[in-house]
Amino acid sequence: MSELAAFVTLGFHHIVDAGALDHILFLLALAAIYRPRDWRDALWVVSAFTVGHSITLALAVTGALVLPTALIEFLIPLTILATALENIVVHERRRALWRGRYRPLFAGLFGLVHGAGFANYLRGLFLDDVALPLFGFNVGIELGQVVVLALAAACLVLLDRILAFLARPEASGTPRLRVVAISVIVAVVSAHWAVQRSPF
Repeated sequence: MSELAAFVTLGFHHIVDAGALDHILFLLALAAIYRPRDWRDALWVVSAFTVGHSITLALAVTGALVLPTALIEFLIPLTILATALENIVVHERRRALWRGRYRPLFAGLFGLVHGAGFANYLRGLFLDDVALPLFGFNVGIELGQVVVLALAAACLVLLDRILAFLARPEASGTPRLRVVAISVIVAVVSAHWAVQRSPF
């Protein structure tokens, strides 16, 4: 296996592995409010997250930015918690700030934090050249995110159909029961992690 393929595989497994549950929960919290017809909005949000974590990953791995591991590990669950709470609090996106179009910025800023988390894992694996491993790892992360989001979308569609028997979806087109249920679970788990990882 080539060095590039090895780092692509490493990045992919870093996202889909059970040990990356915090990143999976963050992606789930981001995706929870969307339906298949909202794919353009979801794409903007995921792309912003990608840009954010790619920037910090590159800066941290090359040594241009040094961040304390304990602080990053604490901030990651806070970003998940904030996303879940935003899902719960914002009932009608069209009436929200900027008609809800702030979510890409939101995801990009939180992506900066997650990128630092990826970098702390990856930094110790480099020997001399960082360009090829960094590129491969980032490609692997993106492929992993695509898989996670595709599975999440399929599960959300299935959940919508199940909930259709229990409650009528809101007129806005987003099944509120599904959004709140997922977000509450994610919020509880991430709050627990934040308390466990608190450096204070």
